Amino acid sequence: MSRILVIRLGALGDFIQSFPPFAAIRGHHASDHITLLTTAPFAALAARAPWFDAIRLDPRPAWWNLRGLRALRRQLRGFDLVYDLQTSARSNRYFWLAGRPRWSGIAPGCALPHANPRRDFMHTSERQREQLAMAGISTFPAPELAWLTGGARPAGIAPPYAVLAPGAAPHRPEKRWPAALFGEVAALLAARGTTPLVIGSAAEAPLAAEIRARAPEAIDLTGRTTLADLGPVLAGAALVIGNDTGPMHLATLLGRPAIVLFSSASDPAITAPRYPDGGWPVILAMPDLADLPVARVAAALP
Repeated sequence: MSRILVIRLGALGDFIQSFPPFAAIRGHHASDHITLLTTAPFAALAARAPWFDAIRLDPRPAWWNLRGLRALRRQLRGFDLVYDLQTSARSNRYFWLAGRPRWSGIAPGCALPHANPRRDFMHTSERQREQLAMAGISTFPAPELAWLTGGARPAGIAPPYAVLAPGAAPHRPEKRWPAALFGEVAALLAARGTTPLVIGSAAEAPLAAEIRARAPEAIDLTGRTTLADLGPVLAGAALVIGNDTGPMHLATLLGRPAIVLFSSASDPAITAPRYPDGGWPVILAMPDLADLPVARVAAALP
């Protein structure tokens, strides 16, 4: 039995886009022991998934923190093969901390490099698939997600409903369509007999309040769902509408009809959510999302 390490640190959308690679690695190493190195926000979700035998947390020590680096080095040592799905400047340095094991990634000198000079221009899903193919993985099964969708939805949630994801990373406000405009779409959905559900962190409760001011029928789930809880909610949605943020990647991975809103802060050709078969959701892009009219989103509704 070989000892395998997979590195995927975040952010949420990136982590979810690695579900298919996780499944491919598990299938290729069915009899091996697989450890995931990730960060604290994703540990509970990863622990429920069927792809890993162990989870280790990366405290991401500063490079001047010698004590922290020694502890991280102990976590990285002892593996026969490492799949670096983070492929960042930070994770490249982990190659040396790990003692230069067999390594799939882009670290200089690694044994299994993703040797495509145009990798930075590829969509994340295609880039990771090609990286694994170059490392010898040839089978890419659809990830099994029953572990994620089998739970109960919050009380009082019944179809038909549409999920709205009006948030984004706090440091990326330019990725947010104004909550007031989400509210107008919510009112339109409610008028058609579809209950709007607003998801997000507790810090995004003001966005939900602004939406409910225009659509009182909307149900506020902000701060009431963990990442794992989102699975059953999204799996039952008739439609999911949101900014370029993690839950939209989960919605499309679950095959739900989705409308994803992009500003110039991100390139959908590289980062947009994708369906399991490689298909694309409806993508509405505008350099400044404040200029995206409600009518354009309404026209995209099923």
